[in-house]
Amino acid sequence: MLEHFDQLDPRERIIVALDCDRARALDLADTLSGEARWLKIGMTLFYALGPSIVNELKTAGFKIFLDLKFHDIPHQVHGAARSATQAGADMLTMHAVGGTKMMEEALAGAQEAASDFGCEAPVMLAITVLTSMDQKGLESTNVMLPVADQVRSLAKMAQNAGASGVVASPQEARMLRALLGPDAFIVTPGVRPAGAAVGDQSRMATPHDAIANGASHLVIGRPITQADDPLDAFRAVVSEVADASVDF
Repeated sequence: MLEHFDQLDPRERIIVALDCDRARALDLADTLSGEARWLKIGMTLFYALGPSIVNELKTAGFKIFLDLKFHDIPHQVHGAARSATQAGADMLTMHAVGGTKMMEEALAGAQEAASDFGCEAPVMLAITVLTSMDQKGLESTNVMLPVADQVRSLAKMAQNAGASGVVASPQEARMLRALLGPDAFIVTPGVRPAGAAVGDQSRMATPHDAIANGASHLVIGRPITQADDPLDAFRAVVSEVADASVDF
């Protein structure tokens, strides 16, 4: 099970989140160059700089997870996915709660751009329940299902819509791996090395445990980017990932 993910270089399974300004992003990219493979550009960086920052970091040799969490009417999401693919994104996100039609249009927009511009279609991920939300937070949105049940429902909807996989907390990774099968991308934020600050995350696990539970990729920001030595912190996570294997 998960043989194709387990055979990846452990560095390929870690996505470093750059939630900072351009100068700091480029400094971190320079520091991690040659070791990190993936960088995440979220709303903070993209809304400040637009597609140019995707191009800069792609030119520096990184794969780009453009985490903009599309959630709009299907027509708008189609266009957004097309534009993001044209910009060079290797991985994109959309909110599964936008519904099946919206997710299908996101995939269509990405495929259209790949065909029109001669680029690779990105990995398309559906956001299930944000890792900052706990049961009380979910219920405040009038969703009364247990968190795990809501994650399960949205993940299955995303799979049926054709998504490559999902974004969910590492606490749901085991359930999702059994539900979605060995080929699905299960990308987990809320990953904190032992002893790292919790920050605004509610549903967390260590890198070792996230991989052992079936995650394909880990998104880690502040424990690496705010470390005294980001490269040393990255290497420590690589070591944890290399030592982990699926335990079910």
